[in-house]
Amino acid sequence: MGDAVPPSVTLMNRRFFIGLYLAISVAAINTVSTAAPLPIPAGDIILKTLNPAHPRLLAAESDFARLRGETQTNALLKSWFQRLEQKAEGILKQPPSRYEIPDGLRLLATSRRVLDRVYLLAMMYRITHDSRFANRAWGELDAAARFPDWNHAKHFLDTAEMTHAFAIGYDWLYDVWTPEQRESLRAAMVVKGLEPGLVVLRKGGWWSVAKHNWNQVCNGGLAMGALAMADAKPELAGELLSLALASIQIPMAEFAPDGAWGEGPGYWDYATSYNVTLLAALDSALGADFGLSTLPGFSETGAFPLYLNGPSKRAFNFADGGDHQVRGAQLFWLGRKFDRPEFSAFERTTPDPDAQDLLWFDPRGDAAAIQRLPLDKLYRKTGLAVFRSDWRDPDAVYVGLKAGGNAVNHSHLDLGSFVLDALGERWAIDFGHEDYNLPGYFGKARWTYYRLRAEGHNTLLLNPGFGPDQAPRAEARIVRFESRAERAFAIADLTPAYAPHAANVRRGIALLDRKEVLVQDEIQAATAADIWWFMHTTAELRGEGRVAVLKIGDKQLTARILAPDNASFAIMKAEPLASSPNPANQTSNDKFLKLAVHLPAVKDLRLAILFTPGPVAESARSVEPLEKW
Repeated sequence: MGDAVPPSVTLMNRRFFIGLYLAISVAAINTVSTAAPLPIPAGDIILKTLNPAHPRLLAAESDFARLRGETQTNALLKSWFQRLEQKAEGILKQPPSRYEIPDGLRLLATSRRVLDRVYLLAMMYRITHDSRFANRAWGELDAAARFPDWNHAKHFLDTAEMTHAFAIGYDWLYDVWTPEQRESLRAAMVVKGLEPGLVVLRKGGWWSVAKHNWNQVCNGGLAMGALAMADAKPELAGELLSLALASIQIPMAEFAPDGAWGEGPGYWDYATSYNVTLLAALDSALGADFGLSTLPGFSETGAFPLYLNGPSKRAFNFADGGDHQVRGAQLFWLGRKFDRPEFSAFERTTPDPDAQDLLWFDPRGDAAAIQRLPLDKLYRKTGLAVFRSDWRDPDAVYVGLKAGGNAVNHSHLDLGSFVLDALGERWAIDFGHEDYNLPGYFGKARWTYYRLRAEGHNTLLLNPGFGPDQAPRAEARIVRFESRAERAFAIADLTPAYAPHAANVRRGIALLDRKEVLVQDEIQAATAADIWWFMHTTAELRGEGRVAVLKIGDKQLTARILAPDNASFAIMKAEPLASSPNPANQTSNDKFLKLAVHLPAVKDLRLAILFTPGPVAESARSVEPLEKW
């Protein structure tokens, strides 16, 4: 199942010391720890420590009073507050959201708009005590309370996000509302949110046992509603919380062992924003999160966006996601919770703060805190390896390699794909998502769409034209990873992705002397295979046999084929091969090209391509087998 749209910049959106040697064996790379589920008390026990006061979700009145002062004394907070206040003033002039399902499936755009507006307006009221903001929040909530439903039958994310909005509006503005207004908000939450959610949780419906973002968003939004009105509806709220806190451990197990998120950095933002909001609300409303924050890998997940964002300020956007820089207010909470000031230092550079950024603002940490992180990172279970030449230099070289699983939610057939930054530009790009409304996007037609197929990524094709161009359920492991000053590399075993076309397919990517990137593929096939190598780019391309020049403005990247002797570059449009599926209405790729190498009828291949920022003279680079790396 997929989400409605990739998370955009909304509320949800959001050195390796030179000489240090790190080598991880195959056994260590592929060993992932597991933890037993945490026991969750019954609902009445959970609610014994409920804070009876309002606000109690994420903050108390004392927190807003503190924030009121800090927005006047902290220069960054003050500037953020002024920007958000201006945005709230703009909302005052806009009509309330309407019940709209433009694609016949999703109310989600409306739910998110209501959520963003309520957070911002309620926050502005708590800081300024300007009744205009509270009155406008009521207009938004009252309109949504009158909706015929919150679309629980078709797309429960819509319901969960709307419940979240009502929880914040009810709790943060509790002292503003009349008894009749409170009852109206409670009734909407119960009938249109909590009761439909409880039905799913009681019977173990699909999202309640899912390992991906749907679980966190649905449980998180519902739990916020339950905590907001637990004193008024204790039996309902208690049961829902007990079931939700057991259910959310399923996707939280996916953070083990090192904090990575298999759905990609964009859905990391979506999933963790709800995960963190729930944990923060449990702390503020109940004084405990029942051990959820101690689950393996969760304390490390704040580093994931730091490593997945390249110096070009674009994300390594594997799976269904955009390449906008990934961050979020949850980094402030994670930074405080786990004493990781580098998380907070990174979030303070956000160009688009939201209400939660104000609420969780953390002044600790600076650029030096980030620079103390290792330059290279292996994410074991998720099958990612990322390397960079420097944390500080905007022109640094950065490369990321994707292995992992093709069957993970939102995955593409992208095993072996890579992205490459240098000189402040993204040279090897990943398209990210296609239009979610295309026929069969999350069904049988998924692997017919170019941007989701292997040929739409920076990876290999073997014998194209025979159904999906990688095995849709294949898992590829990174079997070696080393991080040294002069040579950092990862090797992925891609064989499962190309069975039965080859007996062995491996890709190695190395960062050489922290300035050049080597991509080396080794393929052994029992019968001759038709092999393609692709790299997509927005750069101008000029190919001259074994050398290709990529240009973006006055910047240049030079690609050279080191082996084999009979290989040469071709420049192609970013479109399917003649033998591949090409359904209608796909997004145009006219602004992109791809650098390609085609080697037909090959049984044993070692293909090595070297990328060097800037113009280069021919230099000696020996090609060694991957087994000797």
